[in-house]
Amino acid sequence: MADTATDLTAAINAAVDTYIDLLTNGTPEQIADLYAETFSVEDPIGAPLRTTRDELVEFYGLICNLDEHKATLKWKKVAGNTAVFEFHLFTKAGDAGFEIQPVDVMVFDENGKVSSMRAVWDPATDLKQV
Repeated sequence: MADTATDLTAAINAAVDTYIDLLTNGTPEQIADLYAETFSVEDPIGAPLRTTRDELVEFYGLICNLDEHKATLKWKKVAGNTAVFEFHLFTKAGDAGFEIQPVDVMVFDENGKVSSMRAVWDPATDLKQV
């Protein structure tokens, strides 16, 4: 008999690792596939909620369609249906490079899909031009 809590923890760990990989190597559509049918994304906290697949694809397209984009996981914690993790994101468009280290809080449904994502960062202080 499978332990559903253990299975969900494994699915969440894999989803976070896949998310980070797709921020570097994937498409906006592949990232959107990590989300449940019903979800909300608040990135950064205080921004308008994104709740449709089209909004997600547009949002992640802002990263994935840049000349360069590389995400590196710093750490993650998983408990119950929630993952909290920090990552470094470097992006470059033309001669302009930027980096940020957000902390994301993701809540997952019973199928290991993201039902809620909130990104903890402040555009005024955390987005650095490099």
